Amino acid sequence: MATASPAGMIQALLALAALCAAAEAAAAAAKVPAIYVFGDSTADVGSNNYLPGSAVPRANFPHNGVDFPTSRPTGRFSNGYNGVDFLALNMGFKRSPPPFLSVANRTNKQIARGLLGVNFASAGSGILDTTGDSIVAMSKQVEQFDTLRCNISARISKEAADNVLSRSLFLLSTGGNDIFAFFSANSTPTAEQKQLFTRDLVSQYKNHMKACQPLVTALSVLTNIVRSHRSECVFVRQALYDLGARKIAVIDVPPIGCCPYPRSLHPLGACIDVLNELTRGFNKGVKDAMHSLGASLSGFKYSIGSSHAVVQSIMKHPQRLGFKEVTTACCGSGRFNGKTGCTPNATLCSNRHEYLFWDLLHPTHATSKLAAVAIYNGSLHFAAPINFRQLVDDQS
Repeated sequence: MATASPAGMIQALLALAALCAAAEAAAAAAKVPAIYVFGDSTADVGSNNYLPGSAVPRANFPHNGVDFPTSRPTGRFSNGYNGVDFLALNMGFKRSPPPFLSVANRTNKQIARGLLGVNFASAGSGILDTTGDSIVAMSKQVEQFDTLRCNISARISKEAADNVLSRSLFLLSTGGNDIFAFFSANSTPTAEQKQLFTRDLVSQYKNHMKACQPLVTALSVLTNIVRSHRSECVFVRQALYDLGARKIAVIDVPPIGCCPYPRSLHPLGACIDVLNELTRGFNKGVKDAMHSLGASLSGFKYSIGSSHAVVQSIMKHPQRLGFKEVTTACCGSGRFNGKTGCTPNATLCSNRHEYLFWDLLHPTHATSKLAAVAIYNGSLHFAAPINFRQLVDDQS
């Protein structure tokens, strides 16, 4: 089977980008009942705004949100929308789902909103519970979904809730912070250390999808089960598949060694190879893990969207895709604007649509828009084994 040339794939991306505005305008009705989002700052739409403490990673201040409708900071690490927002628009939603913490502990209409989706993603979090401080870890995000699932079941019946969830899309975008944490602790790992880390990280990622079934003692059951008297729902630490997820949309990790922050650490301003090696190993491991789950779990359908392939395409052919700056952040300070985040006192570029990076680690509104349309409608180079649109449209 012949593969498309890089130039051909770039042309395809350009064509898809041209269709993006039309796709948004044509989206009249949501194509899935709901979107449930899990992950880190690449998917956070304001979860961390509701967390206490000064150590919480936040983006609810200028210049973040300068190109968002009403030009206000929302907690997104972007000058406007992030990838989740654009994917939601492509699926026919008027907006991406709200943060869980903005609707938690509310009833009636707020619970009903959960039927259209909720975003659990928390900036600074990772796959591992040890990644990040003062954030909502992935395991906790899954627990929050379990809480929401029980509330929905109490409102519309378990059978109806199971039906809604089985047709909904579960979107995950995470892993980069775990890799950064590993690199921070050991910037010169051996081949064996990299292999072991990647293996363990992928294993934990897989466990968030489908929990292992170890022997459980009576004591652990008593320790881990908490009853909600209002809904009579029993909460046990489970995984997304166990809780009703059947359509899984994964976004892989981009070449994070080429972000402005890692470049600022390199004596020559180049990409940090170790970070990119770890990223490639992780992405391959996730691909293999998802294939294994798809082959073994009844009703399990998935697509892996490659932000890695999109960012590489932009870096290789920036001008052909409408970009002029692919190494320096639009907003920040220091070398490559990668020494600090985007704060009110940071340097801000005026031609934001021509920048790949918004801040030291995150993409611009323009990058996210291009990535979303490539992942949603693109070829196998950008999403596999099917693209997000095919996953959404699958009614089998």
